[in-house]
Amino acid sequence: MEIVTERFTVSSRGNSEVVDITERVAAILTQRKLREGLATIFVSGSTASITTTEFEPGLRRDIPEALQRLAPQGARYHHDDMWHDGNGHSHVRASFMGPSLSVPFSQGELLLGTWQQIVLVDHDNRPRERTIIVQLIGQETT
Repeated sequence: MEIVTERFTVSSRGNSEVVDITERVAAILTQRKLREGLATIFVSGSTASITTTEFEPGLRRDIPEALQRLAPQGARYHHDDMWHDGNGHSHVRASFMGPSLSVPFSQGELLLGTWQQIVLVDHDNRPRERTIIVQLIGQETT
């Protein structure tokens, strides 16, 4: 069994922008030549999330709009009262969605559905550089 940890950065505009990172994760898997195992994708920071969705224009609008209904920007948050940074909604949204995702892989391929991509959703109220950590646990098979 081999464990591999890699990192890469992603630029985002914030405001629950959805960014497709599937190819970056798949490239790490390809470079390492692991055949069977599990990939964990994690974003460092408390105002961003990792999930899967169909990466298409409608959902890239639907996701931020749905999050605005669940944790509206401009509502009162105790976090904002304490820190005065205006991103209390960002922390709540990230907590709803979570910072990580596990995806199995087999024969060196991520086992995603046809219309399923791995995405970063950056909830902060400003542009950010995000560090994505990919940890592969697997083995080479012959």
